[in-house]
Amino acid sequence: MLSLAQARALQLSAQGLLQPPRRRARRDEVVAAVGRMRLLQIDTIHVVARSPYLVLHSRLGDYPAVWLDEALAQGRLAECWAHEACFVSAADIAWHRGGHDHRTHHWAHRNAARMHREQRADMDALLQAIRVSGPVRAADFARRDTASKPGWWEWKPEKRWLEAWFALGELMVARRDNFQRVYDLAENVLARLDPPFDPAAAPSAAERRRRFIVDSVRALGVTQAAWIADYFRLKPKVSDRELLPLVASGELLAVPVQGWRTPGYVHRDHADALDKALAGRLRATRTVLLSPFDPLVWDRVRLLAMFDFEYTLECYTPAPKRRYGYFVLPILHRGRLVGRLDAKAHRGTGVFEVKALFLEPEVSPESALAQAVAGAIAETARWHGTPEIQLGRVQPVALARLLRAAWRDAG
Repeated sequence: MLSLAQARALQLSAQGLLQPPRRRARRDEVVAAVGRMRLLQIDTIHVVARSPYLVLHSRLGDYPAVWLDEALAQGRLAECWAHEACFVSAADIAWHRGGHDHRTHHWAHRNAARMHREQRADMDALLQAIRVSGPVRAADFARRDTASKPGWWEWKPEKRWLEAWFALGELMVARRDNFQRVYDLAENVLARLDPPFDPAAAPSAAERRRRFIVDSVRALGVTQAAWIADYFRLKPKVSDRELLPLVASGELLAVPVQGWRTPGYVHRDHADALDKALAGRLRATRTVLLSPFDPLVWDRVRLLAMFDFEYTLECYTPAPKRRYGYFVLPILHRGRLVGRLDAKAHRGTGVFEVKALFLEPEVSPESALAQAVAGAIAETARWHGTPEIQLGRVQPVALARLLRAAWRDAG
C-alpha cells in the first residue's frame, strides 16, 4: 500500500517536479516537458511570467522562454482546446481533432457553435478573407467602438470570430508574436507539423476517450478514477468500472493508497517509479514556485486530497474580498505545498516584488525551509530578469528575517 507521502512523490515524479534539474535546460526539453504533461494550459495574465512559461520554468529551471514560442512556430507544438486552451505535442494533435465531436460538451466549442449560428455571414466572410490574404492577428483589425474598455469581455467582433473558428477547428495558431496569436487555416498549420500530421489517422470516439484516460493516468502518476476526467475535460466522468479492462490488460495498475476509499491507478510506464515509491526510495527534493494553472494544482479537489492544500485563484475576486492576493503562486517544498505568495515582476526596474507570503498554518518557519524557499524565489526572480527582491507582508513574521538573511548570505 502506498502512503499518501509516497503517492505524492509518485505524482511529482510523473510531472517532472520531484527533484531539481541535474543540468542546464536544453531546447528539446520544452517539447519533452509538454509531452510528459500531455498538455500545457495557456493563460494571458502576466503580473509574473505568463502561465505556460512559468510551468516550464518549474520543471526546467533557467531556460529561455522564447524556446516555447519557437517550438510552436516550428510546428513541434500545436495549440488546441483540451483541458482549456493548451499547447500539445504535434505528435498528439490528431487525438484532438477528428470532427471535434468529442469537444461538443466543452464551453468553448458550445459558445463558438452558437456564435456561428447567430453570426454566420460575418464569420464565413472572415474565414474566406484568410483563405485569400493569409494569416492574421486580432490586432490587425481596428476597434470599432473606441470607447470600449480593454479586456476579454470587450473583445472586438473579429477577435471573437477568430477565437470561435479556432475552437471549431477551422483555424489554428501558426505562431505567436509577443504572445498574440497569429491565426491561419488549420490545413496550413497541420501541413507544417513535426512530426507530420496524418489526416487518415482519425481515431473513433471510443479510441479517443481511451487514449485520453490512459494519458491522464500517465501524466498524474497516481490518481483516483474520479480525478481522471478533469485532465482532458472528458464527459461523462470516468469510473472504476470503466478502468477494469485497462487493469486487466496490464496497461494500468491498481494500487491501494492509505486513506483512499477507492483504488489508485498507475500507468505501467511508471512501474519502476511505483516500486521505488513503495520502497521509500522516491525522494522529493525540489523547492519551486508553481503557476495557478500548473497541472499539479489546477484540479482543486485533487489538490486538497493529495496535498491537503486549499487553493482559490483570486484574480477574479474583487480586491477587498481577496484573502491572499491577485495571482498567488503555491510553494512546493520537498513533496509538500508549504505556502503561497503573491508576486509581481516589475521588468522595467528589475524588481521582483513579493507582495505577500504565507506559510500554511502547520508549517514552521525553520531555517532549512527558509533557505530553500529563498532560493526558489531568487531563482524565479532571476529568470524573470528582475533579480532585486522586494519583500512585503510575511506570515509568520519570523520567516521574513530568515528569508532576508538567506538572500544577504547568497548575495
